[in-house]
Amino acid sequence: MSYKRLDAASKSGQGHYHPIEVALESDIVHLQEEQLQKQMAYLAHHSAFYQQKFSQAGIRFEDINTLDDLAKVPFTVKQELRDSLQASPPFGLHQAANVTDIIQMQASSGTTGSPAYVALTEKDVASWNELSARGLYACGIQPGDFVLHGFSMSKGFVGGIPCMQAIQYMGAIDIPVGADGGVDRLLRACGDIKPRVIIGAPNFLLHMASLAPDVLGQPAHELGVEQLVVGGEPGGGIPAIRQALEDAWGAKVCEMMGGTDLGVIYWGECDQQDGMHMICQDHIIVELINPETDEVIPFEKGTTGELVYTAITREASPVVRFKSGDHIIVTDTECGCGRTGPKIRCFGRTDDMLIVRGINVFPSAIQDLVLQLKPLTNGVMRVLADFKGHTTQQNLKVIVERGVDIPEQDDPLLVDKVQQAIKNSLSFKAQVIVVAANSFSKPGVAKVALTLREMPDFVNPSEKVR
Repeated sequence: MSYKRLDAASKSGQGHYHPIEVALESDIVHLQEEQLQKQMAYLAHHSAFYQQKFSQAGIRFEDINTLDDLAKVPFTVKQELRDSLQASPPFGLHQAANVTDIIQMQASSGTTGSPAYVALTEKDVASWNELSARGLYACGIQPGDFVLHGFSMSKGFVGGIPCMQAIQYMGAIDIPVGADGGVDRLLRACGDIKPRVIIGAPNFLLHMASLAPDVLGQPAHELGVEQLVVGGEPGGGIPAIRQALEDAWGAKVCEMMGGTDLGVIYWGECDQQDGMHMICQDHIIVELINPETDEVIPFEKGTTGELVYTAITREASPVVRFKSGDHIIVTDTECGCGRTGPKIRCFGRTDDMLIVRGINVFPSAIQDLVLQLKPLTNGVMRVLADFKGHTTQQNLKVIVERGVDIPEQDDPLLVDKVQQAIKNSLSFKAQVIVVAANSFSKPGVAKVALTLREMPDFVNPSEKVR
């Protein structure tokens, strides 16, 4: 297996990376159903997890031949995979390849519990490289580009080594500093090497840009970066964060999305910048469901729902009808770039969602509103979910940092503006608590957690008892 695709250089300047990206829907369906049948036969012989699951549901693998047949299969949820991992560590009962064929393991970020460990065969690694290359290419990375790696390179996170492998595969040059190397080292590499592209989490890249004058003596937008490829958290799809990134770096922002359970990247945003395309439909079947009813709904412009995935080429850790928890809006079903996969924006995850007096609330939506009130606030906020579970009948507490140059006596104005913005846009009342600028830790290796379960020590005691 080569580090670099043999024809990598030939992809330079092309409109897409693989023909599946511009294929007709009828051709995609035909290919997916062929692969689905092969995958069902594979699982019937190799997956104890799905053998048991299908038996309990009273269905046979040979009866799942078409996309419509998939509706007969019960969903796979995250807790089932956690239980599977505990029952048979390290890769769980859903390990479907012999351990002698496994050449790599990776892990989820573990932000909602213990990390989920996944296994990969040589074929799986090759598939991950291909899928990620398509997403990175859609986001603007070309063969020969220098790419500064701003995701964490540690902890088995798929944004680390697998992302680096995909960049090598597509013939670009990864600069493997990683968020773990620290902002100082990243910025110095940026100043020394002048990469055309930086990849990383949006909040972390914003933080990097803010420190460029101190570290390098010049603003980030003078460093020559042309493209930012962001992912790992919803910020890339939040207009205020995207605009702030483009202003700070003088670069175009495109967003990607994926996950450990299926691959690294399987959604990528083209230069139209109005949503991420599904670009891996020869390896993954994606469904959209109504999260309230679990009913499958079509990908139509303006529709919202939760994404469900079925791997159709995976060997070591395959999943069938896996509920991702990603809540999205379909931004379009056609595009000037020629890609035919649906375009989406992710606005939150089931794990993050709170229910405030019967209203579904995603912290990322509150963050977007707070960012729009700069410079009265510096855009940093946290939701305080100081109640059991995810549901409350009380006013939701929102902690907001005031702007760097805003005096404390202006806090009542900021409170009023944030409360009004939340009420007008999200239809619930918030209890807004203002704290000094730079009270919260700056973004680092881990994803930014917008929800806290305990009041921070630095909050004024009088605010805690209101």
